[in-house]
Amino acid sequence: MRPSKQPRRRAQSSPTRDRTTGSSRFEPNLSGSRSSRLPPPSSSLLDGELVTDDLPAFEDLQISTDYTNPNPRSFPYSVKQQCWDKAEKIKGRDPDRWRRDALGNIVFRKLVGCPGCLCHDYDHIVPYSKGGKSTLENCQVLQATVNRSKGNRTEISKADLIQKSSYCRVSGRDMDLLELSAFGNVRRGQDSGGCRIQ
Repeated sequence: MRPSKQPRRRAQSSPTRDRTTGSSRFEPNLSGSRSSRLPPPSSSLLDGELVTDDLPAFEDLQISTDYTNPNPRSFPYSVKQQCWDKAEKIKGRDPDRWRRDALGNIVFRKLVGCPGCLCHDYDHIVPYSKGGKSTLENCQVLQATVNRSKGNRTEISKADLIQKSSYCRVSGRDMDLLELSAFGNVRRGQDSGGCRIQ
């Protein structure tokens, strides 16, 4: 006969909760620890003064959401779409899914901002920190690793950027598998050749 196993119970304690009565109210600790000096939950401490929730001066305060930055750091969606459209197409592939960046690296539309060789970023040609605008004229699709190594430098040559590229050899089958996993189907471009059934 086996001895019966009883589940172990952990001892649980908390300075702010009395578990014997089920009460969850603030219980002051008189031992002088830090938790005894905390203010009650209905107030806060600002610059050494206790401020309570009932401040009539701020009752009508509203935050305006009408402000729009005339030059946001990130590109608006419409600019990203047009920037993707101006990148070089890959023959035989759907241009909505596959493109070449400014250096000739193959990039996949669904992979944005990651460090892989098929990932891309929307890059400011003239860096934002140096006065570059978030406009279509200042936008290019660039492999993400290249964009990170470029940083905010403008004097870097195209040859140096090509050396920073993450090289990966991607076959047509690899591209098909990526499309299947991301979109659930494979679409060919208009210029794919072969027979078209009508």
